[in-house]
Amino acid sequence: MSHIAKIELEVTDLESLSRACQEIGLNLVKDKTSFKWFKGDGKCKHAIEVPGASYEIGLVIEDEDKGYILQTDFFDKGIEKAIGKNGCLLKQRYAVQRTRSEAKRKGYRVIEKQTDNSIRLHVRI
Repeated sequence: MSHIAKIELEVTDLESLSRACQEIGLNLVKDKTSFKWFKGDGKCKHAIEVPGASYEIGLVIEDEDKGYILQTDFFDKGIEKAIGKNGCLLKQRYAVQRTRSEAKRKGYRVIEKQTDNSIRLHVRI
């Protein structure tokens, strides 16, 4: 059975999310007010297009103070393939981009090292 699932990620920085999407081959479409899922279109503020998938990811405001949440229909296996199980790849890339953005804002330098199963960031002051 198909349904919309919430990806446990709170997005407060659209530019960091856009860069994270680009890194893994996705496209953040700002001001796109609907996203595709099994039963048609869901309402959103922005959407992420996933090449090779029929469905999309919607950025929805659940609480004005907390930023956006992500919603999608994982029935389309192309979504999970692109963003990882429960969105883990997208979450990881967003965290890296958000950290880079904050470090740059403070004048710090970030060195990224890929390990076998994770990413290690070194922030230099």
